[in-house]
Amino acid sequence: MRTSSVSRQTRETSISVELNLDGSGNSKISTGIGFFDHMLASFARHGLFDLTIKASGDLHVDDHHLVEDVGIVLGEAFNKALGDKSKIERFGHALIPMDEALSVIAVDISGRGYSIFKADFTCEKIGDYSTRMTRHFVDSFARAAGINVNVKIEGEDDHHMVESMFKALGVALWMATRKNEKRGVPSTKGML
Repeated sequence: MRTSSVSRQTRETSISVELNLDGSGNSKISTGIGFFDHMLASFARHGLFDLTIKASGDLHVDDHHLVEDVGIVLGEAFNKALGDKSKIERFGHALIPMDEALSVIAVDISGRGYSIFKADFTCEKIGDYSTRMTRHFVDSFARAAGINVNVKIEGEDDHHMVESMFKALGVALWMATRKNEKRGVPSTKGML
């Protein structure tokens, strides 16, 4: 089974993630940030990943450290669950609308973490979640997972924009992590 458990403990946060890439979209998420919990649950549901996240941290300061560290640990969990990355599709993409918003995401499980993020948010917060942390979450996840993630979001309502992005990320990663017995290691180099 393609599963992993990863934990990270710092002076600022305590994060644990359990991931099953071949799940059915079940999740148990607790970060202390309601909107972020909802986004991570949507990510798991649409990616068909079973995901448990327990996170706590210095939310009395702001949400930066917690969101960043969840991105790092979730990325590490993906990297660990993928193992040598053999027999996966490698590439994935999604175009996900939500009302007036549209998120376009492409991913490459290349072993080289990098992100491009284009979106213009108009409000500072959605509940207790800072909209600017969406970009930071994607970058932290991409670098820790060794995945290229390219994100473009358009829309007028920040809630819809962020939610469509998390759903699109789940769908794109579901596509890229799917098993394909014919592929071997999907690289001309012979390794990722």
